[in-house]
Amino acid sequence: MPRIARPSPTDAAWRPPIEGLRATIEALAPLERSSGTAGEREAADWIAARLEDLGCDASVDEESAYDSFAVPVAGMSAIGAAAGVMALSRRGRLAGAALSALAAAGLADDVANGARWFRRATMKSKPTWNVVAEAGDRAAARTLVVLAHHDAARSGRVFDQSLQRWLGDRFPGIIERIDTSLPLWWPVVGAPAGVSVAALRRQSGLTAAAASVCLLATAALADIARSPIVPGANDNLTAVAALVAVAEYLREQPLTGLRVLLVSCGSEETLQGGARAFAARHFAALDREQTWVLNLETIGSPELMMLEGEGTLVMEDYHGRGFRDLVARAADRARIPVRRGMRARSSTDAVITSRAGYPTATLSSMDRYKALSNYHQMTDTPDNVRYETVAAATGVVDAVARELAG
Repeated sequence: MPRIARPSPTDAAWRPPIEGLRATIEALAPLERSSGTAGEREAADWIAARLEDLGCDASVDEESAYDSFAVPVAGMSAIGAAAGVMALSRRGRLAGAALSALAAAGLADDVANGARWFRRATMKSKPTWNVVAEAGDRAAARTLVVLAHHDAARSGRVFDQSLQRWLGDRFPGIIERIDTSLPLWWPVVGAPAGVSVAALRRQSGLTAAAASVCLLATAALADIARSPIVPGANDNLTAVAALVAVAEYLREQPLTGLRVLLVSCGSEETLQGGARAFAARHFAALDREQTWVLNLETIGSPELMMLEGEGTLVMEDYHGRGFRDLVARAADRARIPVRRGMRARSSTDAVITSRAGYPTATLSSMDRYKALSNYHQMTDTPDNVRYETVAAATGVVDAVARELAG
């Protein structure tokens, strides 16, 4: 494994060598790491052992999570479609309206990281594994939590980026002006809600149309549920590689005044299963006034960016605007360009820490179409990672840590 290079006095900022980042990603990408599988456990053990070798106090927490988001969401969408068919008859109108409203409520609860009563009622949880490693000044009152995840997603036809690229090539001005991604979950949740409203209004045409959208959503989610697991190099082994590089640099260049928790969660791709378990186990010991969270999510696309917030249904800016400003200042002082102003309609582990009241920021990356490179596609391999961006993001993490340490 290549050694971390110390920066010279003329360097703008420390950045890890590309060879070390690539070595971490190439070691883990061949593992099939879907939630609750032996591959996810093997990845967690590898990460913990590597961080231990670098001087961290590392452990693997076995937790419980669900192994899919596609299965319950497809199930509720199918209920919405069936309710629509029921509502087309005179006798089934009210029952169909009620059932579709229940499906819409269940979908909203699930995709927005709610209580997830439908999953709890219909699915069995499985083990998942979080890596938690302590570095930096163990006795410090202040803590920086650096979040990553090591599980990998399933692919699916819905993740094809051809349309976004077509729009970007023909209407570049429109793409440039849009800093919030499209709300892809809205039609999934809105379709059964539309069935309910249209049925109550006795609008059979709109009822049938909304039920058809439910059926399309069911097919799309079912396709995801049976699609293969992607290598997950950019999403999210790039973040794992950053954790390893930060640990190595903290060993070479120790800091005082700040404890650093390097956390890699499992089951992020099932919509924050591992992060929810990390919260349940560790948040009681983390003072909200003395803890900051820097989430790393898909940092291997061409341009580094910082998200201001996220929300599958309702946009939620992350808690603690001042921390995001601090991240931007630290990156600026280190002369690492980071684009601001972006917001995501997908969900990341950061939503869990932000809702709990911890100042939170997310570093991510995008291509010229404002898309995550190779997102949930089989082309998400180590060879397609932009390692310069990963190195830059890692440098920002170090700069933020040293800023917080004072």
